Amino acid sequence: MIRINLLPYREKQKQAGLKKEIILLSGAFLAFVLVIVGIHSFMLFNISSLEKEIQEKENTVARLDKIVGEVEVFKKDKNSLEKKLSVISKLEENRSAPVRYLDELNLAVPTRDAWLDKVSQKETELYLEGVARTNMVLSQFMRNLEHMSFLQTVDLVSSKQKDYLGVKLYQFVLSCKIKKQGT
Repeated sequence: MIRINLLPYREKQKQAGLKKEIILLSGAFLAFVLVIVGIHSFMLFNISSLEKEIQEKENTVARLDKIVGEVEVFKKDKNSLEKKLSVISKLEENRSAPVRYLDELNLAVPTRDAWLDKVSQKETELYLEGVARTNMVLSQFMRNLEHMSFLQTVDLVSSKQKDYLGVKLYQFVLSCKIKKQGT
């Protein structure tokens, strides 16, 4: 006899396969969602740590900018002080210059034949006014001045013969250019 199975076993197999597929797809979807949530959490953690790091760096930059500003002020003050010290050292170097100039001038004047009445200085010009017995004495005095270390040029501005109590003397004015320091 032929037996006929009227129970839908194939449909049950299909339904069981469908249930397995749904469970598998649900599991895969759940795993996918968990991976996405994990990646999202990891990214949020990285972002927050990077934001904290950025904030720390900005604070460090602000602190360093303040220090750089203080350093710039210090450099300006240092340059100002160096300029002042330079001026003071130049003044200190040149303090004895007038004394030295006058000493050398005294040695250059021919003894008993010439004398100076007035010595004046305007910037780099030195003016000498005096009296000499003869033009030869005046010429010797000018040669002596030309050999002085601090004078660059010696020029005769004027020479006039004057009568002083019956003695003929030559009144003169000389203009001398002073050398710049360091040349």
